[in-house]
Amino acid sequence: MAQSHSAIVATGLRKSYGKQVVLDGIDLDIPSGTIFALLGPNGAGKTTIVRILTTLLKPDAGTMRVNGFDVLSQAARVRESISLTGQFAAVDEILTGRENLIMIAELRQVKHAGKVADDLLAQFGLADAARRRVSTYSGGMRRRLDIAMSLIGNPRVIFLDEPTTGLDPEARIEVWRVIQNLANSGTTVFLTTQYLDEAEKLANRIAILHEGTIIVTGTLEELRKLLPPAKVEYVERQPTLEEIFLAIVGSDKSDKKEQQ
Repeated sequence: MAQSHSAIVATGLRKSYGKQVVLDGIDLDIPSGTIFALLGPNGAGKTTIVRILTTLLKPDAGTMRVNGFDVLSQAARVRESISLTGQFAAVDEILTGRENLIMIAELRQVKHAGKVADDLLAQFGLADAARRRVSTYSGGMRRRLDIAMSLIGNPRVIFLDEPTTGLDPEARIEVWRVIQNLANSGTTVFLTTQYLDEAEKLANRIAILHEGTIIVTGTLEELRKLLPPAKVEYVERQPTLEEIFLAIVGSDKSDKKEQQ
């Protein structure tokens, strides 16, 4: 496999369901070891992109490489090198936290499953709850366990599809810490979210997806330059990511109404 500094590259990605265009020419280039946040409202196509890049759905057009592997012709190699965590924690509530981890380790034929489980429980702050049934875990604990399970086998890219949906503020902060630690350890994180403060807090690069098209991408500082800073009592205030998002998406809708 050729070495590359990009963990994920996609060009001209398109997907339609009948006459409904879901993705209309998506281009991505995500450096290794970074947190990339894909923002967009419900129905914008975020989960469709994730499903395509993780080999769960075939696009109508486009080329994609993940970890240097072609998503279409080397799907098995892609799956071996990634992990996917969806919007709801995929944990077995009857089993203990440790048993969940051991089960996944054995399914993935990882050696020393018990030690791997214990190391992850310690890493994710779940050692004290290791032998409790997951049905007794809080939402934040379940999500941390879910992410820990997805890391078994040391995937180089992890896809987190709205990982903090439904969590309370304290649990969200717990998950944020986990995500930041993943990036610090060299894992590439592809994060989809509706929470703009989440992207503002975590992401190295941000893309805004609107009606199947990425309408802007860049670092938070680059996106801030799209709007002038607000001045209140002679104190300059930088625009928040929420203000940037609403200004861009709102102006796009206004332009379309004027054209109609």
